[in-house]
This record gives sequence, C-alpha cells and structure tokens, in this order.
Amino acid sequence: MTITDAPPQTRPARRTGVTVLLWLLLAPGLVWTGFRLGGWEPGRLIQMMAFTPYVALGVVILAVLALALRRWAAGIVAALAAVALVACVLPRALPDPGPGPSTGVRLPVMTANLLFGGADAARIVRLVREYDVAVLAVQEFSPDAETRLAAAGLGDLLPYRSLAAEPGASGSGLYSRFPLAEPGAKRNGGGFLQTYGTIQPPGAVPVVVESVHPLAPSAPDTFAGWRADLAAEPGSDGGNPRRILLGDFNSTLDHAALRQLVSRGYRDAAAAAGKGLIGTWGPYDGDPIPPVIIDHVLVDEQIGVRDVSVHPVKDSDHRSVIAELILPAAS
Repeated sequence: MTITDAPPQTRPARRTGVTVLLWLLLAPGLVWTGFRLGGWEPGRLIQMMAFTPYVALGVVILAVLALALRRWAAGIVAALAAVALVACVLPRALPDPGPGPSTGVRLPVMTANLLFGGADAARIVRLVREYDVAVLAVQEFSPDAETRLAAAGLGDLLPYRSLAAEPGASGSGLYSRFPLAEPGAKRNGGGFLQTYGTIQPPGAVPVVVESVHPLAPSAPDTFAGWRADLAAEPGSDGGNPRRILLGDFNSTLDHAALRQLVSRGYRDAAAAAGKGLIGTWGPYDGDPIPPVIIDHVLVDEQIGVRDVSVHPVKDSDHRSVIAELILPAAS
C-alpha cells in the first residue's frame, strides 16, 4: 500500500475551515473592542469589562497566529483590534511622571479592603510601619477590626482617625499621622460609608483624603447604583485643598464610569507609576478568578507619584495598595 498526499480537493476545504475558525475566535474580541472604545457597558458587560487586559492579550495572539497562517484579512482585522486594545491597556504599565511635582513633601498612603473586617490586623500594621505609611484608608471596616487594629498598635503609628465601623461590608475608616481637620463620614447611595478628613503635612498644601467604596456591580439590580456612586464621588480642581481618593472602587480603568471620574482632575497613581496592571482583587481568598485591578489611589493632577506597590493581606480577598506621593509645597 502506498501512502500518498491527501487528495488535492481536500486542501481548500481544510484551509477554509481554518479561516472560519479564526474568524469565529476573533469575533468576540472585535465586539469587545467596539464596546471598550465606545465606553458602552450594558448589563453584565460591566462585570466582563474588568478582564479587558486578558482579552487584549488574546487578540494579540490571534493576530500573530492569523498572520503566521497567511490569513491576511483576518490577520489585518485582528491586528487593528489588537492595536486598539493594547493602546487602552499598555500605558498603565509605562511610567508617566505627569504634571505633578518631582520634589516636595513625601506622603505614603495605603488602602486595604478588610473583607468584612476579618483581614489580618497585624499584617496591616506591619505594612504601615515598613512603608512609613502616613495615611491608611480601610473598607469593610467592622467594630472587631477596629479593636484588633488598635491592639496591633496602629494608634501608635497613626494617632488621628475618622472611623465609621459597622458590621458587614459597609464600614469605613481613615487613619492618619497628621491631624484630620473636619473629619466625617458619608453614606453613599449604595449603602457604604466613606470616611474623610483634611490633612496638611508640615510644609505641604492641605489635602482632603477619602476612603472610597462605591457599590459593587454584582447583579443587575446594582448596576445603576454602581454608576451613581462613582458619578457622585467628588472631583478635584487642582486648587486647595487638593484631593486624594483611595479605596476599593469596584471598577477598573477599563470601565467608562471610572475613567469619567479620573477625568475630573485626577490621575490613577498605579498607572502613573507604571504599575497599573498588577491585580488587586480576584483569587486571593481561593476563588478561581483572574486578578483584576479594582483598588486604586486617585490623586489630584498636581500631586506627584513616586512609586506604587501591591501587597497580599491574609484573610482578605483584596491586596493592599501603597502609593508614595509627593505633595506640592505650601507657598
């Protein structure tokens, strides 16, 4: 028996099958690209949009594959979609000093979601001490968490506070090395408390700091509230006092609602430092979820960003974010 090449008539069919498969694989990425560029987030696409960096990587792989297989139409279309998505995502991994000062008054800040107050208090205090944190914002801050943080010595490091502890996920806390002027707490439309106050480190301009926690878009009946909570967050106009919003925003920079907030006078500190693709929520309590970036430090455009780091916290589904900021000097 002689082995021969496949009949010539089967080759066009095989080639057509590969082409069709490439287009089928590419179609979701093309639709995703359209929604991301248009800022459209209907229904559960809100939740899916958080995974845009992974989709961008997938479209890049498909573009390379299609071009390698000489499926030119699919390859060119995939390449265009890949360029568009990469242009949305890649800048977060590239440091951008921006207009903020490179010299001035150093202000390390930290945010941590405590997962119903159960996060490891000793770990939180160690991070505050190790990174010389001057302002700590906590979300899902319970009365038990308040007690355990105090027992771990947080008050010795950050003696000033604006605290609104509640059982469950709604509590909020703000700790500071510097006195807090006009401290308080407000409840947003989604039911979460947000604590705030104004600090003025020696030699620096005054700054309002706020622990942020908008409603999570966890189900269809929360989508409108999620948008409303983000829209209700205060902007920063570059004057005094400037603002820093830090916390669990329940949204990524691929969500139009968060980008709109950032456009009202802020920069995302992690993106400015080139650390904007480091996951802060997802698999850290055992859930099989790819990491996404929903914890942020948003700073007034006139505040400098020196560095950002992300750290695991035992017994929390979030990782803490520490940002080393540079405040403008008081004139």
